[in-house]
Amino acid sequence: MKLDARIPSGPIQEAWAKACFDMKLVNPANKRKHSVIVVGSGLAGGAAAASLGELGYNVKCFCFQDSPRRAHSIAAQGGINAAKNYPNDGESVFRLFYDTVKGGDFRAREANVYRLAQISGKIIDQCVAQGVPFAREYGGSLANRSFGGAQVSRTFYARGQTGQQLLLGAYQALERQVHAGSVTMIPRTEMLDLIVVDGQARGIVTRSLITGEFNVHIADAVILASGGYSNVYYLSTNAKGSNVTASWRAYKRGALFANPCFTQIHPTCIPVSGDYQSKLTLMSESLRNDGRIWVPKKKGDPRPPNEIPEEERDYYLERRYPSFGNLVPRDVASRNAKAMCDEGYGVGKSGLGVYLDFSESIARLGEKTVRERYGNLFDMYQRITDENPYKTPMRIYPAIHYTMGGLWVDYQLQSNIPGLFVLGEANFSDHGANRLGASALMQGLSDGYFIIPYTVGNYLASNKFAKVDESNPAVQEAVTAVKTKIDKLLSIKGNRTVDSFHRELGKIVWDYCGMARTAEGLEVAIQKIRALRDEYWQNVTVPGSGDDLNESLEKAGRVADFFELAELMCIDALDRNESCGGHFREEYQTPDGEAQRDDERYSYVAAWGYNGPDAPPELIKEPLTFEYVHPSQRSYK
Repeated sequence: MKLDARIPSGPIQEAWAKACFDMKLVNPANKRKHSVIVVGSGLAGGAAAASLGELGYNVKCFCFQDSPRRAHSIAAQGGINAAKNYPNDGESVFRLFYDTVKGGDFRAREANVYRLAQISGKIIDQCVAQGVPFAREYGGSLANRSFGGAQVSRTFYARGQTGQQLLLGAYQALERQVHAGSVTMIPRTEMLDLIVVDGQARGIVTRSLITGEFNVHIADAVILASGGYSNVYYLSTNAKGSNVTASWRAYKRGALFANPCFTQIHPTCIPVSGDYQSKLTLMSESLRNDGRIWVPKKKGDPRPPNEIPEEERDYYLERRYPSFGNLVPRDVASRNAKAMCDEGYGVGKSGLGVYLDFSESIARLGEKTVRERYGNLFDMYQRITDENPYKTPMRIYPAIHYTMGGLWVDYQLQSNIPGLFVLGEANFSDHGANRLGASALMQGLSDGYFIIPYTVGNYLASNKFAKVDESNPAVQEAVTAVKTKIDKLLSIKGNRTVDSFHRELGKIVWDYCGMARTAEGLEVAIQKIRALRDEYWQNVTVPGSGDDLNESLEKAGRVADFFELAELMCIDALDRNESCGGHFREEYQTPDGEAQRDDERYSYVAAWGYNGPDAPPELIKEPLTFEYVHPSQRSYK
């Protein structure tokens, strides 16, 4: 198979305008004749469903939560990037494009990233019109702050709850269409398979999480906006319900999975406190604007932080990266924190932590100003740790946060399966090997509000759709496959819980395919994952039945998918003999410990195809070319 990214010819600055003009349109009167399924109701899915409903399509939007307001997008705290240059500090569309490509360590597709930068300004206008309460300067203009990987202030924010406010904006747009009748919202429902008829995505098989009932939903196009797969690690900053099942079932129906080993570690997380934890809590990257990161210069220093004098503190990011300091990209900040702890300079009982200190900012700005900027984040930290961050430094340590890998899509956000579109974190397209902070919200809303209305319309106008109903053999086969898998999980009746398997799987992936990776370790991980997966299918216990509410059954199916994904992640990481962004192979690093790429052999998107349960996956490469940003060794010094 040869991948066609369908990137328009000509200058990159004109590519999206050219693509929009060249795309076919659906007559307004004909839009109501077409049906579209949207899986996911976060920023990408909610924006897509609202936009397509506004245009007149018949939309069904599915989520496993009880309300779209509970989508994981709500957890994004720090802000959303946009190239508006309000502070007049040198920002431009090209600089945002450049920073994003460089931040992703030159492993993203240039055309997609440039389009994202171009559209970014429209997102802010859209959200302001919806009433999103962005922070403002005294004079009334929208405020900006800095984030990692940038030397300009381009991040718009609503205190420490930007994701929540943006999601409420998308939610009210979505509910407007629900009220108008153009969108049907179907909550507490999980997609368990993709229906592919004659090579086209034509629907999904779902299970009600309340009644256990299976249903078939047929449409002319399917949009997946179901988020990332960080919970393969068990402990992550993602909501417990976040999972890979929708994307993974599409992968097993023929959709390519791209760059699965590109996972992001966030440097600003509350450290693990014990084995009882089921998830981790993120402290927004925005805190690195005013907080200074340091460790004691003396290994194992037992003194409280306020008793360690200034001259005995190592502000290691400021020392190593004087140009960017505490605002280096996430992968760089995370690796440095891990290195300091591995060398014995870590703080806290476990030694797996560094300090994030606001004393200098409080002295300079006053506690009132710091409280206005970050008050809800400080309150959250104090509730969890019982420590007052206004009086003593926060303790932070890196944790799994975001996944840059996902289903492969072309420039129009369509997968290699015609009619299957993938948006937001569920696709691979915009972030390369490392996502810059405040770019997730930007991508989700760009995809949902401004890209998919054009591209799905082009697809619908360019194809004819034969009538499909539940009697179709492809539909029947998909339903049977879903029921067979659920019956198998219920019939095992072993001795171990789903969570015990998930926790053990997560530790394997974290230890061998986390912040640092080696060929030897990845080979060990693959064997351990396979052995644990075999045990899972022989010894897991799933109480209850499939005919009603059964959270253990939900988790069992998701963890089964995580086992298969974890193996593919390790295979991908083992195959990529270089370091880039969040993929850090210890064998490939510069003398001063930075990621060392191999552009001659690995400047490509690794798209993996499913070949069946007993066959190795097929690697299909999409070469990456760079005409506007010259790949170089990343330096933030």
